[in-house]
Amino acid sequence: MSDENFMPTGALEARFDVLRRRAGFVLGPLAFLAVWFAEMGSLSEAAHRMAAVMAAVIVFWVCESLPMPVTALCGAALCVVLQIAPANTVFAPFADQLMFLFIGSFILARAIFLNGLDRRVALTVLSLDWVGARPGRVLFAFGAVTAAASAWVSNTAITAMMFAIGLSILRYMLGNGASGRHPAEGKPRIDPRYATGVMLMTTFAASIGGLATPVGTPPNVIGIRHIEVQLGVDVPFFTWCLIGVPVVAVLYLFMFAYLNWFCPAGVKELPGSRALLLAERDKLGPWTTGERSTVLAFLVTVVLWISPGVAALLLGEDHATYRMLRASLPEAVGAIVGATLLFLLPGNGERKAIHWREAVQIDWGVVLIYGGGVAFGALAVDTGLTAALGDAFRERLAGMGPVAMLFAATAFGTVMSEATSNTASATIVVPTVIAVAQALGVDPLPPAIAATMGCSLGFMLPVSTPCNAIVYGSGYIPIVRMIRYGLLLDVAGVLVIVGMVRYLLPIVR
Repeated sequence: MSDENFMPTGALEARFDVLRRRAGFVLGPLAFLAVWFAEMGSLSEAAHRMAAVMAAVIVFWVCESLPMPVTALCGAALCVVLQIAPANTVFAPFADQLMFLFIGSFILARAIFLNGLDRRVALTVLSLDWVGARPGRVLFAFGAVTAAASAWVSNTAITAMMFAIGLSILRYMLGNGASGRHPAEGKPRIDPRYATGVMLMTTFAASIGGLATPVGTPPNVIGIRHIEVQLGVDVPFFTWCLIGVPVVAVLYLFMFAYLNWFCPAGVKELPGSRALLLAERDKLGPWTTGERSTVLAFLVTVVLWISPGVAALLLGEDHATYRMLRASLPEAVGAIVGATLLFLLPGNGERKAIHWREAVQIDWGVVLIYGGGVAFGALAVDTGLTAALGDAFRERLAGMGPVAMLFAATAFGTVMSEATSNTASATIVVPTVIAVAQALGVDPLPPAIAATMGCSLGFMLPVSTPCNAIVYGSGYIPIVRMIRYGLLLDVAGVLVIVGMVRYLLPIVR
């Protein structure tokens, strides 16, 4: 087959990554010194020092010269060394209540994976009668399961799981030969472009699905926390979902339509594909005790998460019941309660649904990045750095109205997410957007939410997200196609987010 259809991961990207990491060790200190010695008369001394630290941190995050959690910790420590703020102030965000939302959610996700619940749900949906042996329906169901699961579980973890399932499907559809040709027919069973579509659906659906809930992806939590700290505005779990779910639904349907069009299977039906999925599902056997316990813990957590929002919707935000639930059941409490249940409920055999040695294998790096990001954001506000940034942009963006600000904020988050991780993007973008909106006299809440969602886009490059990197390694995705289809989805994502935030936020606010 031609390289246009199948392109293995080349050495060029690996070489670029090495050069990028090495460059950071030079560019990071240079950025720090450049800002440190720059004339910034309008800034206070603390804000000037904070700007120098942030410049270095951003460079190290973009270049990934050090592990990102290490950069977050070192940046926080440097803030203390330079006397930007006392140690208790700098490190307080590392004990923020939303840190425990991350921890509890990650433990739940870990249990879902360990007990095989994710694979059971995926194979059950893919083997439904209506999916049948039609490649287009398989693609739709495959992406829908991925998007729905990523609303609750780490995008990267879901991509890794669905990637394995997708490869199994493709191995059957493309044939068992090393060349991808069916041994009996001597030709591809389906158009090889379909393989590209399945792999891109895996990563794109995972990234899109994370927008549905506040816990779907770390940028959501980070953005919500910046909104609470800088604007004093609470964004309840249910309120976010009322915007996030429609965004996911519209964006997913658009993505499926164009992937199904540009990456056709070439056949309407492929007998035997459903039998393959049924066989894989049957291998799982009946529901295990561990799966049932995990479902129970997960459902309890979701109920606790949405209860305040449902009370607000039914009774109003002035009702005593809503105020009581909101004060007693922040999202972090729901996550911790659900995670704790896993240690109490029975698992398979004599064990519990999860053990501590398994629970501690969550991604602590994301937790530390979040803590560092919140710390930097809070210090930027306290020192007056964000206000100064807003003033600096005011003249250049003079006359920009609310709609234009929405577009600019979403596009800013999207572009940043192409260059660096989504988590780092949210840390950098959301406080800046809030400051600029305030300086322009524009309501900062809509652009802050839009920017937060924009930071979960970034579909064009293998290095944009871990999800992209996973599927690019399959060899089924030519880099030109990832850029082309990713750019199309970036543009659509900006338009959908702007439209939904503009028209839905006033309704649910």
